[in-house]
Amino acid sequence: MKKENNNVSRRSFLKSSALASTIGVIGGGSATGLLTSCSSGNEKSGNTPLRKPGSYYIPNLPDKADDGKELKAGIIGCGGRGSGAAINFLDSANGVTITALGDVFEERVNTLADKLKADKNIDIPSENRFVGLDAYKQVIDSDVDIIIECSPPFFRASHFEYAVEKNKHCFLEKPMFVDALGYRKVIAAAKQAQAKNLRVVTGTQRHHQRNYVASFQQIMDGAIGEITGGVVYWNQSMLWYRDRQPEWNDFEYMVKDWVNWKWLSGDHIIEQHVHNIDVFTWFSGLKPVSALGFGSRHRRVTGDQFDNFSIDFTMENGVHLHSMSRQIDGCSNNVSEFIQGTKGSWSTANGETVIKDLAGNVVWQFDLEAEKANYKQTNPYALEHVNLVNCIRKNMPIEQASETAISNMAALMGRESAYTGLETNWETMTASSLDYTPADLNIGKMDMSSYVTPVPGTANK
Repeated sequence: MKKENNNVSRRSFLKSSALASTIGVIGGGSATGLLTSCSSGNEKSGNTPLRKPGSYYIPNLPDKADDGKELKAGIIGCGGRGSGAAINFLDSANGVTITALGDVFEERVNTLADKLKADKNIDIPSENRFVGLDAYKQVIDSDVDIIIECSPPFFRASHFEYAVEKNKHCFLEKPMFVDALGYRKVIAAAKQAQAKNLRVVTGTQRHHQRNYVASFQQIMDGAIGEITGGVVYWNQSMLWYRDRQPEWNDFEYMVKDWVNWKWLSGDHIIEQHVHNIDVFTWFSGLKPVSALGFGSRHRRVTGDQFDNFSIDFTMENGVHLHSMSRQIDGCSNNVSEFIQGTKGSWSTANGETVIKDLAGNVVWQFDLEAEKANYKQTNPYALEHVNLVNCIRKNMPIEQASETAISNMAALMGRESAYTGLETNWETMTASSLDYTPADLNIGKMDMSSYVTPVPGTANK
């Protein structure tokens, strides 16, 4: 049966650890924020900016997008994330709607259609409800402006590729790929999206979370000096799973339990922990040169992937990032990031978003109460759609897939190092032939004997 006790969802963990208990405000194009410390700001403190203003992106994060042209979206992947993203999109602006739904399972399409009718009074006609492995093409080919891509991660690179080919703006959930083939598809599609002036926002929602955006601005202003290292964590209890039911075929079982299978999710270091790795690659502007790590499987109930990873990344300038992720009940939990600089440190641990000097004194804090007082919308899952709609309506460029591909590939490098016990590097992994596509992919019987948990060190035998 599905695990019920001691089960903390990814979304609730993020809210509790990175938003609900932090303090701060940023928006309206400004990254100044409200300080709750004795610091008087970077000008008086003599900080040297890491990057020049205008050389990096700070999103405008109002409660809702500005009014403008009517926009129609199609949802690909109608499960929990797709349903959530659909509502987030509808809450992001006036004059937006959803006109097409697609999923490999008909019941999921109909469930989301019923939800849209009940919650938003939106009718999705039967002719715009698409089912099967090619449902994504039918959604993209329908009369929509935006594709909201929320299918299991394995499928996202190909779906993004086709959406760009058909000139659609995209919201692309993270992670965007599970193998090297997917990485190259995403990079190529991202370049095409830029050339076609298409807007692409990815589901790394911390880029639209005001405490993280304010922190990024502070660090770019030089608040912690040059970045010298970091540690990122996503340690939580066991994630959800589905027990196989007698009436389910092989494909149906794996897709309904997708978060536990390597080929579908990429493993939790990619599917979940990419958020924390992404914070470091975003703030530092660096990609990893190499990764060396380990992981194992102890308590996972279904699927074929690990339940813990520990990875040492060496970045382009020699700085090291340590990454730790775990999904096991009864262990210490921690979802946070820590970045060390030459003048101080930044951290999201213990429910606070703070900058400290080298003596450990808090010199900057994000004020959550001020954010609540100044904004009605504080949900980053909605704010990422606010930004996408605004960029479309105001003809402002945004293309996040190529940036997210860096953190996605970093997580992939860490996964492959843990699986094999060998060090991986950027050049080899991005050019590798790694392809997780099942040889017998179909909506029915598959070769289940090929799905086995990796054993580190076997490559050396």
